[in-house]
Amino acid sequence: MTTNNDLTHYKSLVAKLPLLKKEIAKVIVGQREAIDEILISLLASGHCLLEGVPGLAKTLMVKTMSEALDMSFKRIQFTPDLMPGDIVGTEILEEDHETGKKFFKFNRGPIFANVVLADEINRTPPKTQAALLEAMQEKSVTYAGDNYQLPDPFLIIATQNPIEQAGTYPLPEAQLDRFLLYIKLNYPSEQEELDVLKSTTGSFKAKVDRILSDADIRDLQNLVRQVHISDELIVWINKLVRATRPESTSSEFVKEWCDWGAGPRAGQALVLCAKARAVLNERFAVIPEDIQTLAYPVFRHRIAMNFRAEAENISSDQVVRELLKGVPPAP
Repeated sequence: MTTNNDLTHYKSLVAKLPLLKKEIAKVIVGQREAIDEILISLLASGHCLLEGVPGLAKTLMVKTMSEALDMSFKRIQFTPDLMPGDIVGTEILEEDHETGKKFFKFNRGPIFANVVLADEINRTPPKTQAALLEAMQEKSVTYAGDNYQLPDPFLIIATQNPIEQAGTYPLPEAQLDRFLLYIKLNYPSEQEELDVLKSTTGSFKAKVDRILSDADIRDLQNLVRQVHISDELIVWINKLVRATRPESTSSEFVKEWCDWGAGPRAGQALVLCAKARAVLNERFAVIPEDIQTLAYPVFRHRIAMNFRAEAENISSDQVVRELLKGVPPAP
């Protein structure tokens, strides 16, 4: 049960979220939608996959966010020769100087941080990808029979280049499903690109102030779970999820373009992300706009397009757009 003191505390934390976005905007020009979606992933206690061509400041965006959040940050550059031990850590042989006895000590890898940037995850083979995804799911690492808990809060932001670029290992659909959101970065507008050129080629360097601590984020994650969502909106989410499945939908375009649709995890993700977006916008109840906005990054990687759709250049975003038109919210 939430007391008046709890409510006051939560309101004070929520009021800091616009300040957090302002701090990030000191360094990152534009990309407001992507920044919002990354913060939604964090508030909903999930992980996100960030896709964009090189040079769109993906790494700088994540690093700046971690600075404004006062949380530990690690970056892992994924390469074809990266091994699982390079991510989770490995045992090293040490010697006790007093007794002379030798023993193995677990040396923690870069995965042990609040915010971990898995840069270019699709440039490393499946074995190494799987080690990262296991840590994401379990929020712990098991090595030589011992279990090591990862920090709390814990956020993985994996970046990838578009699959059509050379030297990539596409993530399988089952592993993609582990990401709460699949966020796409677009090129900046002409004015934003002009601002980038002006702000990044001089001697001035913006100072990012720390707005929220790890304890604050844990409290906000707890608040997200308490945000109100009406039964009608939950029913709508359920209908949207089921409408993505060719075998259970009446939508001809889904049957024509999709091999299979989203599973129950997509509905859970959409509910939690809608609640997190409400908090990010200083509300304590979900509205239809939250669901309409987040349906794209939630469903984007959970709908498998068939060969016909690929041949006709039909994307999963187009399927979601049609679904939102065909399955409107209850009045």
